[in-house]
Amino acid sequence: MISLVGSVSNFVINLIGNLGYWGVFIGMTLESACIPIPSEIIMPFSGFVVWQGTTNMTLIGITIVGALGNLLGSLIAYTVGLKGGRPLLEKYGKYLLITHSKLELADKWFFRYGGEAVLIGRFLPIIRTFISLPAGITHMDLKKFITYTFIGSLPWSFALGFIGTKLGPNWGLIQGYFHIFDIIIEIGILGIIIYLIYKYIGKSKL
Repeated sequence: MISLVGSVSNFVINLIGNLGYWGVFIGMTLESACIPIPSEIIMPFSGFVVWQGTTNMTLIGITIVGALGNLLGSLIAYTVGLKGGRPLLEKYGKYLLITHSKLELADKWFFRYGGEAVLIGRFLPIIRTFISLPAGITHMDLKKFITYTFIGSLPWSFALGFIGTKLGPNWGLIQGYFHIFDIIIEIGILGIIIYLIYKYIGKSKL
């Protein structure tokens, strides 16, 4: 596991170090297309490059590019779900580490919260990567999918990039700090979920 993480980290470092913004874009596209390259490595290292000041990259720049990469990768996953459906994912998903349990988790979120799940899911580890698949399978409105995906990807990309700029040469510590970040995000999402449940219960009583 350590060697795998190390290999992924080295791939990301080389990608961004050699290609700059294009490296950020490619990395975030792959992540949202369900390729196991975590944005928790891509964006903090991008922030570290911004901190170095050796390129023309900026925090706002990597945020927008990261969100655009997320959007493209999510559209690829959406199209896979739209054209291939669940049977294709069940048969071949394992080769991309798309397990049955991950699909079930994304399905439950999507079918419970509908379009809002695409927006909220962008803030949740694991779910954010796979939420596009059930959106495609259920033929979610494409314009709404694009809007929710891009809006949800912006704060995620900014937050991780910002942390990378603040950690500076110690950017690798992000993996330890990210557990704390997860808790903060999950508390916020819990609040949103409670609000949505309250809203739907209120509608059902009308």
